[in-house]
Amino acid sequence: MTAFKDFGIKAKPNSFTGDKIKIDKVLNQEITVHAFKIAKSTKKENTDYLTIQIEKDKTRYVIFTGSTILMQMIKEVPEDKFPFKTTIVKNNDYQEFT
Repeated sequence: MTAFKDFGIKAKPNSFTGDKIKIDKVLNQEITVHAFKIAKSTKKENTDYLTIQIEKDKTRYVIFTGSTILMQMIKEVPEDKFPFKTTIVKNNDYQEFT
């Protein structure tokens, strides 16, 4: 009988690690973005939310936001360019990557 380990299947982690952090706590500070996902919101009907895996000061955090501007911007980053360094700034009524 074949053992599972002989299949050579490796785990593909898809969960984000670290404590949840409010986006306001990292505004105007350099962070590293490792991954993201966009999903349907369970709190606001017909809207999406963005989950971002970041690193700040060698510690990983998770940010949740409904910012459509951040969603639009991060979707344009090529997959092979992750991780990347950025700063999230507040520009009037919305946040954006710089």
